[in-house]
Amino acid sequence: MAKKVLIISSSIRNRSNSEILANEALKGAIDAGYEAELISLKDKDIRFCKGCLACQKTMKCVIKDDVEEIMGKVKNADTLVFATPIYYYELCGQLKTLLDRLNPLYPQDYNFRDVYLMTTSYEEGDEVVERAVGGLNGWIDCFAKARYAGIFNGGGLNDMGEAATKPEVLKAAYEFGKAL
Repeated sequence: MAKKVLIISSSIRNRSNSEILANEALKGAIDAGYEAELISLKDKDIRFCKGCLACQKTMKCVIKDDVEEIMGKVKNADTLVFATPIYYYELCGQLKTLLDRLNPLYPQDYNFRDVYLMTTSYEEGDEVVERAVGGLNGWIDCFAKARYAGIFNGGGLNDMGEAATKPEVLKAAYEFGKAL
């Protein structure tokens, strides 16, 4: 049975660099023989966690929005890839809100083991993504069977859609997906 890979693109901007690269990673994952899917958070109804913690007993969220469907796919994936633009050296707000809302997964059995991060940013360098990696690791640490497996750092992308004009970056994202 093929490994299930779920890529979640969290940018809500049209022609976003992170979604362009996430789509390239998806192509690589499919070409590697994985059962792969990309979910874009663009146009999804994702509300803020209320902090009621009812989900810890019921394993369901009291909020009825698009997170329930996304959560089912996260739970059943073997490998997760979270693609995010870096804003102020951190995960984008849409991704952080989704991670908060995945709280009902904590007491459940889940399939994911390897969790990756794909980033795009104006600036280049590992220091640009350090806090984003730390933020994702804070979420991963709540899942004893999961581990942070690595990063694709797409730094140096300044303009909307610029990733599509950089064959070397597209190829690197494709190879990243192939190696998941």
